[in-house]
This record gives sequence, structure tokens and C-alpha cells, in this order.
Amino acid sequence: MASHAIEIRNLYKIFGARGADHVEAVRAGMSKTELNATHNHVLGLKDINISMPAGGVMVVMGLSGSGKSTLIRHINRLIEPTSGEVLYDGVDICRMSELDLREFRRHKTAMVFQKFALLPHRTILENTCYGLEIQGVPGMERRRRAMEWIERVGLSGFENRYPNQLSGGMQQRVGLARALTNDAEILLMDEAYSALDPLIRVDMQTVLLDLQKELKKTVVFITHDLDEALRLGDKIAILRDGEVIQQGSGQDIVQYPADAYIAAFVKEVNRGRVLRVETVMTPLSGPVEGPAIPAGTVLEAAARDLSSAGASVAHVVDPAGLPLGRLDLHALVGAMVTESTEAREAAA
Repeated sequence: MASHAIEIRNLYKIFGARGADHVEAVRAGMSKTELNATHNHVLGLKDINISMPAGGVMVVMGLSGSGKSTLIRHINRLIEPTSGEVLYDGVDICRMSELDLREFRRHKTAMVFQKFALLPHRTILENTCYGLEIQGVPGMERRRRAMEWIERVGLSGFENRYPNQLSGGMQQRVGLARALTNDAEILLMDEAYSALDPLIRVDMQTVLLDLQKELKKTVVFITHDLDEALRLGDKIAILRDGEVIQQGSGQDIVQYPADAYIAAFVKEVNRGRVLRVETVMTPLSGPVEGPAIPAGTVLEAAARDLSSAGASVAHVVDPAGLPLGRLDLHALVGAMVTESTEAREAAA
């Protein structure tokens, strides 16, 4: 297995009749505004370089017009690139033949859409079977596999209903079941939960995380919501005007925003529910002290544990119970407070 299932290298997308003619000008510094004003072409993506971890959740986020949906559609080549590579285990999707691309789309990728994209005249079971039908899987087998996933996403008993008889959250569960029934290695989710009410949205995030623990799909998840990105993403890339402004773990982005734009994004984040104890622990010196806090515990939970134990010091342990570092309550509480931009600039 490749260390990165999807590798995007030097990817450019310029919308217009002669996009390829303007790549060098953009590479040399021509802005999106200049390109549009001078050549009536639109810059969609500029020099995108992202390694998307195999078996992990890669979140691409940004505001409307940032290029995130354009980017995800390059992975299954619904949009043709102007320049660059999109590699899947070393094979460039951009150079696949029509036959290879068709097979790649049918067997390796599945997509979950914001607007559900269910077929209204088909039952939930028939919608869930659809990808297998396209693949030519026999009827009994595709119904068996579809029912298995309908049950897994909590829709058992609704298989003979039609989409318009289901709520938005239930329809999105159908979309997820359909994608998982295909047994594709790559799951592309374009603003999949954006149309849902907040509570249903959190519920669907939980469904995805629970399934992902077992399935280890390579998930590319598009969102404009930072809380969603931080909850779901093993790695996050933030786009603005078609460019990657920062990428890394949620921990890195919250702690070390690359510029004022990212700092504005993370300013209102509840750091206590995002940052983990590894980010504030210090090396051990001398014997371990206080209660053991498992690595991966968020700061808010660790502070609660320390308070309950009446302790001001703890030690962080790995899954085997071996000590990793020292945790000080004062430093822990300090890390939960959002730094002001002025303080961050002063520290720099």
C-alpha cells in the first residue's frame, strides 16, 4: 500500500477556452483578478500540492469560491486539469484512458453529495443498489450487500420507501449507504452534511467517524465549516482563491495559524475541545507524578480529570500505559485560552 493513496502535484485549473496558455503567467505571479480582467479566464486552482493519507480523512476547507469543490472533482476527473498530476497509488488519473477512467470511477471511487442526488423514482434499496447495478453485479448479490449497509447506517425498515418519504438526514444516510455498498477505496464527500440541521449534522459526523474506525477508507471531505473539519480531519488543507494557504493536522492549524486569514478562522475555536494533551506536555524529568492521562485526551477532559483528582500535575501515557510526558494544570489551562493576534505576533 502506498504511503499516500492520493498525491496531488502542481495542479492548476484555469477555466476558459485557452487556459493552458496562461499557466506560465499565473505561475509567474498573475493574480486571479488580473487573469479575469486581462484574458477573461478564471483561476480555479493554483499550484496545489497535497498528500492525502491512505485510510485517513483528508478535509479540504475554505469559503465559497475558494476552489475546494473544483479540487475534489479532479480526483475522479469530473473536471479536466489544465496542468499537473493527480496520482492514485502512483498512477496519474489525469492520463488514464477512457476505459481505465471508467473502471476507476466505478470501482475505486464513490461520491456523496450535498443535495443527496438520490433517484426519486427508485426505492431506498434500489438507490443503494445503483452503483452495483452499473458494475454489473447480479441482482440477489447487490440487494444483499445493499441491505447490509442500509442496516449499518440505521435505515432498516425503510428500504421500500422513496426518498421524498425520508427526512434530509435519512436521505443523506442513503447517500452514504450507496457509496459504501460500492466498496470503493476512495470516498469523496462534497459538502455532504452542509444542508443538514446542526444536530443531524453532528449525528452524521458521528456515523462517518464510527464507520471509518472499522473501514479505513481514504476519505476526501469538503466543508466550509472549521468545527466540522477539526472533528473529522486527520489532515486539513485550507484554500483561499484557489491556493492552499495552510495544511496539516487540526492541532497544528489551531496552534500555529499560517497568517491572519487562518488566525481569523481559528479565533473562535474552543481550543479545550480540539487540542490534545500531547501538545502541552513537557518531557519527563524524575519520577512520574499525578494521575495517568491517555494520549489523545483533549485538554478540557484532562483539566476535568485533574480537577476531580485534586491534582495540579499528571503524566501522559501511551496505549500500553507507558509514560510519555508531564502535564501541568497551569500550562494546560493556559493553552485552552485563545491567544490574541497581537500576542501571537509579539511572540513571533
